[in-house]
Amino acid sequence: MRTYVAVLVCVATATAGGQAPLYRESFVLLSARTEDEARSKAQAHGEALETGYRNEKGELITWTFRQLVDVAEVPEDPLGDGTEIYTRHFRNFAAYTAFEPLLSGEDL
Repeated sequence: MRTYVAVLVCVATATAGGQAPLYRESFVLLSARTEDEARSKAQAHGEALETGYRNEKGELITWTFRQLVDVAEVPEDPLGDGTEIYTRHFRNFAAYTAFEPLLSGEDL
C-alpha cells in the first residue's frame, strides 16, 4: 500500500439570502495500491462530507462536495516530523492572498 494525499473542495451555503458561500479546502491522507484506487477513495470521501444542519439562527447550512482537485503520492513513508505531504505551485501571490482568509484578515 502507498500513501496518497487528496485535495478536496467543499462549499457551505445558507438558506439566508445575501450570505457569501464559504469554501473549504481539505487535504486528506489515503492508503491505496494505485493512484486510480486513491482517486476513487478520495471521491467517495468527498461525497461523504456532504451534510446539512441548522445553525443557531435556524438557517439551514448545507455542505456540498464541489471538486476533487488533485491526488498525489506522498513522497516519504512512513510519515514523521517534518514530512512534506503536498506541494502546490502558483504564480499570483496577490490572488492567493485575496482568497485565503488566513492571509487576508477576513473573519470566517
